[in-house]
Amino acid sequence: MTEIIPGLQGDIPGDSRKGVPFVAGKNKVAACAKHFVGDGGTNKGINENNTLINYKGLLGIHMPAYYDSIIKGVSTVMISYSSWNGKKMHANRDLVTGYLKNKLRFRGFVISDWQGIDRITSPPHANYSYSVQAGVSAGIDMIMVPYNFTEFIDDLTYQVKNNIIPMSRIDDAVARILRVKFTMGLFENPLADLSLANQLGSKEHRELAREAVRKSLVLLKNGKSAKPLLPLPKKASKILVAGSHADNLGRQCGGWTSTWQGLEGNDLTAGTTILDAIKKTVDPATEVVYNENPDASFLSSNKFSYAIVIVGEPPYAETFGDSLNLTIPEPGPSTITNVCGSIQCVVVLITGRPVVIQPYLSKIDALVAAWLPGTEGQGVADVLYGDYAFTGKLARTWFKTVDQLPMNVGDKHYDPLFPFGFGLTTNLIKY
Repeated sequence: MTEIIPGLQGDIPGDSRKGVPFVAGKNKVAACAKHFVGDGGTNKGINENNTLINYKGLLGIHMPAYYDSIIKGVSTVMISYSSWNGKKMHANRDLVTGYLKNKLRFRGFVISDWQGIDRITSPPHANYSYSVQAGVSAGIDMIMVPYNFTEFIDDLTYQVKNNIIPMSRIDDAVARILRVKFTMGLFENPLADLSLANQLGSKEHRELAREAVRKSLVLLKNGKSAKPLLPLPKKASKILVAGSHADNLGRQCGGWTSTWQGLEGNDLTAGTTILDAIKKTVDPATEVVYNENPDASFLSSNKFSYAIVIVGEPPYAETFGDSLNLTIPEPGPSTITNVCGSIQCVVVLITGRPVVIQPYLSKIDALVAAWLPGTEGQGVADVLYGDYAFTGKLARTWFKTVDQLPMNVGDKHYDPLFPFGFGLTTNLIKY
């Protein structure tokens, strides 16, 4: 994932000093590596929780991406809300100053998360002057204060004037922030360059996004016996498209889209729903019937060649996505059961992560993990109908039941539904 850094900032020159931030001109932006450190290892996967692991494990599993980021000249590092073995990362001087700044020789600036220092105490903001002291002393250079910035300025000024926080700590923060601003050329070009704005959402960019969709989809099952169901035939008399996520751009995009928690429906942005993509892809003579959650009588009274069921999770971000059961909400499971119980079906899952699917797997003819494909739903139809082959592989283990979690490759009792790296391929259809 750290390869995104040269994409954002530009390729770092060969003679660049290790740890020094790099941004290649005004067509590039400063990158941020986050959330330092152990954010992905919290207990039960709960947001802002406690990462329970020894020092060797922390360095071996959670630190390597930061090391790579610094070698690639990342400009900023954001601290995590989470704790490591009970100590809040926003107050962890040993890791922020001792390891990140001194050991890894990171020369960009360290930024807090949104109200990150407030959350050093429980409840948040219970002792703000302590939070300011602990956060700044830990080595955080820029504090994200979304609302009451005068309170922060007053507290910090008081503490510096009274030698609670040494001036050398302020000098370090200022030098680092200025270094990044100089590197970005902000003093020469302080305002945004709007000449690139017309490229946002351009046809070229949408085609690239569509390609990313095709390549990221993972085919988990294809046919109940030796006969594969995919690629689907474009020519059929009548087909059914069902499910809560078939005609919903907001659900395709997930959280952090237009708003923090994402949005439902098709009004948030321009794009192609998977239903629209299917309609555009099939033969003009093929009748496409859309019914979000069809009942038994509807299914038995129509003669469908096959069905595409598109279900999954609602949009979420951060704590709103915390789940200890990892199920998809109703009517998703009942749509799968009803439709796949009576028609040959392919199920397309729109989720931010592996979810409970084992109870329905025997009913499903073909299963596709589409993750959160975003606006370009045409990429889903591209592989369902064989214009392109399925090539994606699982980037994480897919569990049978949540009781197995955490489960990783190399575990003694590794018994997944689909193992890490799994993914079936398909042949292209020649028309």
